[in-house]
Amino acid sequence: MKIIYTSVLFLGAVSMFYSQSTNDTISKESKIDEISVTGSRNKKRTVINTPVPVDVIDIKQVSQSTGQIEVNQLLQFAAPSFNSNKQSGSDGADAVDPATLRGLGPDQTLLLLNGKRYHQSSLINLFGTKGRGNTGSDMNTIPIGAIKRIEVLRDGASAQYGSDAIAGVINVILNDRNQGFEGNAFYGMNLFKSPGNNDVVSERKIDGTLFDFSGNLGTKIGNKGGFGNFTVEFINKERTIRNANPEKYSTPREKFGDAKSQNVYFFGNVELPLSDGLKFYSRQGFSHRKTNAYAWTRSADADGNIPEVYPNGFNPLQNTSITDFTFDNGLKFKVAEWDVDFYNAFGSNRFTYEIDNTINATLGANSPRRFNAGGHSLLQNTTGFNATKQFKVLEGLNIAFGSEFRYEKFEIIKGEEASYAMYDINGNIVTADTPQSQLVTNPISGDIRPGGSQGFPGYSQTVDKNRNNFAAYIDTELDITKKWMISVAGRFENYSDFGSTINGKFATRYAITPQFAFRGSVSTGFRAPSLAQKYYSLQFTNFQGGNLVTIQLASNDSDLAKTVGIPQLKQETSLNGSAGFTFNTGKFTATVDGYYIKVKDRIVLTGNFSQDDDAIGDILVANHIDQAQFFTNAIDTRTKGVDVIVSYADNIGMGKLTATLAGNYNEMEITKVNTSDKLQGKEEIYLSPRERAFILASAPKTKINLNLNYKINKFNANVQLVRFDKVKLIGYNGADDYQLYGAKVTTDISFGYEFTKNFNLTIGSKNLFNRYPTLQTASVDGNTESGGIFDPVQMGFAGRQAFARLNFKF
Repeated sequence: MKIIYTSVLFLGAVSMFYSQSTNDTISKESKIDEISVTGSRNKKRTVINTPVPVDVIDIKQVSQSTGQIEVNQLLQFAAPSFNSNKQSGSDGADAVDPATLRGLGPDQTLLLLNGKRYHQSSLINLFGTKGRGNTGSDMNTIPIGAIKRIEVLRDGASAQYGSDAIAGVINVILNDRNQGFEGNAFYGMNLFKSPGNNDVVSERKIDGTLFDFSGNLGTKIGNKGGFGNFTVEFINKERTIRNANPEKYSTPREKFGDAKSQNVYFFGNVELPLSDGLKFYSRQGFSHRKTNAYAWTRSADADGNIPEVYPNGFNPLQNTSITDFTFDNGLKFKVAEWDVDFYNAFGSNRFTYEIDNTINATLGANSPRRFNAGGHSLLQNTTGFNATKQFKVLEGLNIAFGSEFRYEKFEIIKGEEASYAMYDINGNIVTADTPQSQLVTNPISGDIRPGGSQGFPGYSQTVDKNRNNFAAYIDTELDITKKWMISVAGRFENYSDFGSTINGKFATRYAITPQFAFRGSVSTGFRAPSLAQKYYSLQFTNFQGGNLVTIQLASNDSDLAKTVGIPQLKQETSLNGSAGFTFNTGKFTATVDGYYIKVKDRIVLTGNFSQDDDAIGDILVANHIDQAQFFTNAIDTRTKGVDVIVSYADNIGMGKLTATLAGNYNEMEITKVNTSDKLQGKEEIYLSPRERAFILASAPKTKINLNLNYKINKFNANVQLVRFDKVKLIGYNGADDYQLYGAKVTTDISFGYEFTKNFNLTIGSKNLFNRYPTLQTASVDGNTESGGIFDPVQMGFAGRQAFARLNFKF
């Protein structure tokens, strides 16, 4: 069944259709009365009359004219309230881009696939990246070629969908085309030119070459409306290097830049009517990603280097392998005039590490150069049903109710012994009882050599934890009059590991005129602590101000955490409010939505407690640990903001011009730091000014997109400007060690030509004027988080890219 999208660009690189429009701008698609809308279980509710902001993004239209080939980066440059940056030198985050909505944590946005909860990544962000201490969903495990549209609900929705929906919901809708083949071939490359006065160098003038091929096949199944839609996609991306010029700066990183990666995808979407009123559906997904990223440089005289092996020092390589499965199945049928959806949604994510070009310095010259460092995995299985029915009450009453049972399992996969162990001079594993005289030292510095594989230490223990969750909910919508509707929802959830929670939501919309309407909502929300946050444990080395330190990240249930008085993790809770209006005259549309989000007991990583701290210093010394940190419900935050979207479409000359101006203003403040009783008075360590700055920098205060598209006959041109507001981070030298990144504007441009109905070509450039983040020349000695001359903020650090995209179908 074909779906009409309403006309107004949400924003993005070409036609992004915003939710409040009433006009059809896709001339070849027939209009229907129903459309799937995230945030409402009313099948009669369309995107033009929802009480909360829902953006519908036509991925095919957008991707055809941009240089973005991954979901995260496409949304980063399309949606002002969405932020995601590629990382460098951040371990697993080099392979999974942390993403945030409205500046909240990566784990406070719920991801759905065709309306069913999508599993999270097993990765937990640790250091060198935004969202540290958070888990999140990896949207890049879903290929763009398999996506029909993305619906973004910018409102709290825990009462409707459960945990994680504090900031909003992103619902990825798969292709359902039932005939023909569509192919897409993309080639892009970065054209390096140094910012500043030759402050940055690269290994090549052209790097980061990117090839993407996808094929999508639709076919009918049977003669009762069944279909199958299948996508295969392959992406190969070479690395980019953006080093601080060694002739001008002394830097602890020789290989700063984007990772090398290969992605392979297969996704299927099948629906099959079994009889009148009974339909079977199945969604299958597989993705495999291999990433190769450089860690921080180990100098020749570093304690972690053996000069006989690496006379000039070395750059460890982190090879990560991510295997991701999705298998959702269900039946849709009627019972006593109720539309029932009974389903089972399965997902798993496995993430493993191989560390190459490295060494365990305590084994000396006999150490292996490559280690299996282990990894982690997450499994999620959700079984549930939803029933919906329309009643003739006033102008229409819709009632939906349902239940879900979810099972989750988290594992840490132990690495090989030498990847994590510290050995003494006799080759025995160091324990708390090992005499100081038996420890391996660096004859150059006299310091104790660190154990484990340099670049990323292996996991030293196996973890196998699980839990289950039961949920029941009701979701109602009543059209009191043709102009006024209200919505009330409630949800109960019980977790086997921390207890129960109840949340509710009220929303309303009133149309003063057919063109002008007010809308608003208020809700409570929650996010359950992830299994990774409860049970993750790792001992690793990190650079701080250019110095290598050994850090113990203690699990929440560890003896160390209990000794320090870190409480057991509990759920985060939120209070959400929004109010706004929509105005639509056909050619012109304006939407304004203000929001308020108060979150209590947010889970983050604490700062690092050192051997000098009187609370746990003796324990750390005994275990040869320089510092320790913990997961805890550390902070309360308050976020206020406004989303504004203004669009205009009209025929000009022989063609059509579509213009969209979209902006987000977002302000977050940390209102309270929740220290444990034993650590009262140590708030500056519990959550240091540096850590606070990283939390507050999850989104720029303002982000503005201007998109202009002109289409005439077979030719179209697209220009997109994105302004990223300034960002302030703090270095390792105290609260006054500011690193300021000034506001930046990027320009993307593309030109497309449709040679035939089945063949079109687009050429263009991302970041046409080669904008980079502000150079941190005073902090390049190791005081930036990433170890480079700038951090991965705003538009990233790859510079200008040229691309060509070929689309064909038959």
